[in-house]
Amino acid sequence: MRTGQVTQQPSSSSVSLRVGDAIAEIALDGGPLNLVDQPLLRSLNAALRKLAHMPDIRCVILHGGHARAFCAGSDMREFAELRADASEHKILFEDMVLRTLARLPMPTIAAIDGPALGGGFELALACDLRVCAKDARLGLTESRIGGLAANGAVRVTRLAGPARAKELMFTGDTIGAEQALAWGLVNRVAEAGGALEASRVLARTVATRGPVSNRLAKRLVDAAQDAPLDAALSQSTVAQQEIFDSNDLHEGVAAFFAKRAPVFEGH
Repeated sequence: MRTGQVTQQPSSSSVSLRVGDAIAEIALDGGPLNLVDQPLLRSLNAALRKLAHMPDIRCVILHGGHARAFCAGSDMREFAELRADASEHKILFEDMVLRTLARLPMPTIAAIDGPALGGGFELALACDLRVCAKDARLGLTESRIGGLAANGAVRVTRLAGPARAKELMFTGDTIGAEQALAWGLVNRVAEAGGALEASRVLARTVATRGPVSNRLAKRLVDAAQDAPLDAALSQSTVAQQEIFDSNDLHEGVAAFFAKRAPVFEGH
């Protein structure tokens, strides 16, 4: 996609997708609380699948659009019809969307300018980085209604450790941005209402770095958690060769010695 080009999802969609200057923004558009329901999941999945095949995109920001919440969790009105067939009608598709978000090849940032609760926090946790407004509240609150944040339990444990994950899960309590930062659940804290702009600043920095390097770095960090040590180290050897094979590395070195900004092309 050419630099500066912008695309927009149809107005009937529950998300909008904006692309420009190698950065994509996905804005949730699911009402004032951005509740997770089937239309939102389908729209988000379509946007993610599109982005997965855009090699020129160097960073993706997911945010709450004009809603007062980043995402306040699942739309519980859908639960009444879900029992034995919940996996078929909700769980498997929702988990697939979260995995698709987590597996985007480029770095992703969740801009959290309002509450991120339950399934909404799970969306943020599926991103690589999280920038949180200082007045936002985060939590896996499902136990309050007898529910379970299964995907979130795994991701919070990897980020914050089992004891803190269990505390969040068992109590259903919410935490503030500073506590989330101390626990390693968010990367940066912004002023109230400033998470999206702070995320844009971060995304612009990411987009100026080597895109091949960043995609490989994401793959290796994920492998460090998912694969045995020797297998992850083997992947790192292959990735390092890919870097030396790339034009971007040699452009970066030339720019360094010429005392100019590098012009990376992503190959």
